[in-house]
Amino acid sequence: GKILEKLGICSDLTILRVVLDGIPPWRDSKLLIKDLKVDEVPLRIYQPKWPPTVKRRGILYFHGGAGTFGSIRAYERVCRYIAKKCNSVVVSVGYRLAPEHPYPGQYFDCLSATLYFMRNLEEYHVDPALIIISGDSCGANFATVICQVLLNKKDLPKVRAQVLLYPGLQGLDLNLPSYQQNASVPLLFRKLVIYFCFRYLNKEPLFIEDILQNCHVPESIKQKYKKWISADIIPDEFKIRGYTPLKSTSYKPEVHEATKEILGITFSPLIAEDSIICQLPESYIVTCEFDVLRDDGLLYKKRLEDNGVQVTWYHSESGFHGILPFFGYGILSFVSGKKILDSTVNYINSL
Repeated sequence: GKILEKLGICSDLTILRVVLDGIPPWRDSKLLIKDLKVDEVPLRIYQPKWPPTVKRRGILYFHGGAGTFGSIRAYERVCRYIAKKCNSVVVSVGYRLAPEHPYPGQYFDCLSATLYFMRNLEEYHVDPALIIISGDSCGANFATVICQVLLNKKDLPKVRAQVLLYPGLQGLDLNLPSYQQNASVPLLFRKLVIYFCFRYLNKEPLFIEDILQNCHVPESIKQKYKKWISADIIPDEFKIRGYTPLKSTSYKPEVHEATKEILGITFSPLIAEDSIICQLPESYIVTCEFDVLRDDGLLYKKRLEDNGVQVTWYHSESGFHGILPFFGYGILSFVSGKKILDSTVNYINSL
């Protein structure tokens, strides 16, 4: 992709989007599938064809892809599976991608889709007491932010649960144990995290090594949030594969200026105040052992629990970041991905 970009043929993101867009499955006789747009945001709504005996759950799903790739089509098999196994209405949100649709537009797209659905529950025979907001990777980040934003929407039904699948939730510390252990593990290398952050923010990917050493974070911010974001909080069993504490590094104002957006609460919802965290709904969090973002999920799990929020946690011992879009592709699928999805379905069905 980078070679083609340098030749002026197309961008590396164009290649990624084409390769990762998925192959459409056959029509499903058990589902009613409807496409529509809300405020220019594409939605695909999956409903079981059999008549509901009671009102169904409503599940909003925000796909992964670093905010720059991924699509409704790429997650077609995942959303169909959830809709059927959970006898639920699933709304897959095709938020518009950066850099063409500038940050933080993705959050507004997800919020618009959520508000539309929550205001039209009757049309889809959805129980207002059973609304679930979910996503994977950056989509889980969007889901986290939306759940926090909805706390101020007193005129809407209360969210029943948030389902966060290997979420990325902070940009303050990129030297946590999982970042070190999985720096070269596909599909998401540590340097790729920084590269995609820059593409997402529509900036040139500079200062990558400095950011990996946390030189973008002022000392005052490090001290303020170390009670929530620190390797010291990560359980010892997740440091067995090797972890070296980061030596003190100097703050570089020019690096901070280039990346200051990632220190904001929208990009890093893990730093929301306790007064917000304690109001959040029951949560389900999936982490994967071979994932640079593993520790984001572990840190958020602890924050929620410390604030009295009930958390169900599933850790995939052999899972890696980005495993879900492989689901449903036969020999290209992974057993651990199926287990993640089945555990998620079991959790949703328990609500």
